[in-house]
Amino acid sequence: MNYSLIISVSKSLLIAKWKQTLIAAIGVMIAIAMFIALLSFMTGLNIMLDGLILNRTAHIRLFKEIKPNPVQPADNYFGSGHNFISSLKSNTARTEIYNNAAISKALQNDNRVAGSTERITTQAFISYGVIDINAVVNGIDVAKEAALFSFNDYIVKGNPADLNNIPNTIILGKALAERMTVNTGDVIQATSVAGIRYQLKVVGLFQSGINDFDKVQCYASIITTQKLLNKPENYITDIGVRLKDMSMAPAMAKEYMQIFETDAEDIQSANAQFETGSRVRSVISYSVGIVLLLVAGFGIYNILNMMIYEKMDSIAIMKATGFSARDVRWVFMGISMGIGIFGGIAGLIFGFVFSNVIDQIPFHTSALPTITTFPVNYDLRFYIIGISFSLITTYFAGWIPSRKAGKVDPVIIIRGK
Repeated sequence: MNYSLIISVSKSLLIAKWKQTLIAAIGVMIAIAMFIALLSFMTGLNIMLDGLILNRTAHIRLFKEIKPNPVQPADNYFGSGHNFISSLKSNTARTEIYNNAAISKALQNDNRVAGSTERITTQAFISYGVIDINAVVNGIDVAKEAALFSFNDYIVKGNPADLNNIPNTIILGKALAERMTVNTGDVIQATSVAGIRYQLKVVGLFQSGINDFDKVQCYASIITTQKLLNKPENYITDIGVRLKDMSMAPAMAKEYMQIFETDAEDIQSANAQFETGSRVRSVISYSVGIVLLLVAGFGIYNILNMMIYEKMDSIAIMKATGFSARDVRWVFMGISMGIGIFGGIAGLIFGFVFSNVIDQIPFHTSALPTITTFPVNYDLRFYIIGISFSLITTYFAGWIPSRKAGKVDPVIIIRGK
């Protein structure tokens, strides 16, 4: 089989019907370009939405939860058997994590852990003037929170380092500050569940993108929160753990529960709805993109079918001059693959251009202060999938017409003429 001759014939047929060839190549180009642009935008959107929760959420959270006492007074009094109790007495365990310094040291020595940070979470009344609002105060180590959970990215006003540098300071959620008409520099009053009141200076505003969350969240240093609760320096209620591989969180959470004798919650269990939403959006994006490529493939199939009917004379002459059925099939397969290659390469270029255009479109919303343009993910996999699928689609689009061309009987065609 003379490959150079087959390539030359395929090229001649492509040029002879250049309008049909151009239409088919444009169909492939548009399909691949839209496939890449759609996936780049949708996955970028997924990363942005998941980042609102996942970036600032610990992969594993260690804490102590108040639970019903497994041994009820009635069991001690009546002994074993079935005792019907109308209300359960909670256990007397405290909510702080015991021996938290040793736990933190053990986490530092775990090769699977990227880092950990101690926290204190407590309820408090925030007062300013005549306004009293129930809020959640989070005592944090600002440096660790910024390194592990991108805390600084959500500060829209003020300097988060002031929590550690200036005593008796607090950062309010932006929605909470707006409800209280408070701004940075103002002094609010915080009353803890223990009845202790402190004057705290507002040094920053925090905005996560989830309005209900920002209406109740406040951040202070660990020392300030311990003073607010009248607790000693070793008082800690939570330890947030960030892993090198987030997929290991469920198994490691169970492991830590047994080792450290604390409660543990993994990120997959806490945010299952977000992972499900991302998966559904990805499936929809891939489905739409594949449909676009299939439509382009059927367009090539129809064009090649019409080309075969129009080129019956040429096919008959080729077979009469020594071309085998296999050679004829390869001629038309060459036409199909040529369309796929040229259309695919053009589709990759325009897909990148479209993605870049989307990436430059301004996108401003008060819910997402750190986002200024539409999110786009320039993942190389999308380009590889696009060109691969275009070649596969055009190959099968040309396979059936090429077999039909190979079965043409030159004697019947020549007689008919």
